[in-house]
Amino acid sequence: MDLPYSESPAARRPGRTWTVRISGHSDRTASVTCSSPCAMPPRSRDLAALRRFAEAHIGAHARAATVHADAACACRQTQCASHEGSQVHCMGSVLLVLRHDPAIAQVWNLMEVCAACAPLMTHTRVLGRALPRTRTPSTPPAPTAAAGAPAAAPAVPGGFSAPSGPGFNSADAPPAPSRRRAGGHGRPQPRQGRRDQGRSRG
Repeated sequence: MDLPYSESPAARRPGRTWTVRISGHSDRTASVTCSSPCAMPPRSRDLAALRRFAEAHIGAHARAATVHADAACACRQTQCASHEGSQVHCMGSVLLVLRHDPAIAQVWNLMEVCAACAPLMTHTRVLGRALPRTRTPSTPPAPTAAAGAPAAAPAVPGGFSAPSGPGFNSADAPPAPSRRRAGGHGRPQPRQGRRDQGRSRG
């Protein structure tokens, strides 16, 4: 589905542009430059070799670029200067076009433009098209436990420990059970007073 440019400009990202240019110098040499930070060959007087490199370089950009279906028209960003005599409203799918004027033969422009502007631009050929956008299926939620199912009891760590913490009073703790000593030491002893009285009477 194509987005209407005039109704939702914020929904589109800026259209990309790559420019490869051959520039001459006063010492009769020339150099190739690219709008992207790429490694370029040194200056040379072999203009034909530099042109072959420029064509191959812009072609590599075209093969590596994935056309964005939500890209804004790069031609519109320049007030449609590529077709001043024919003004149109940007619409349609996004195309990747290469513009190169053979009369100048020193500049190559690779642009993301709309389907309405592309046929109006001179010395232009289409190299790529944006793939139709598809909706990604939403991930189903993970299954949850059935309602009313008994909750699992929390794990109890092994071992014992003395009670502590706020609200604990040692006086409320139950008394420890008494243990009887072995060997009869715990039996009651006879009273000595009664034995002494019997001896005195006799």
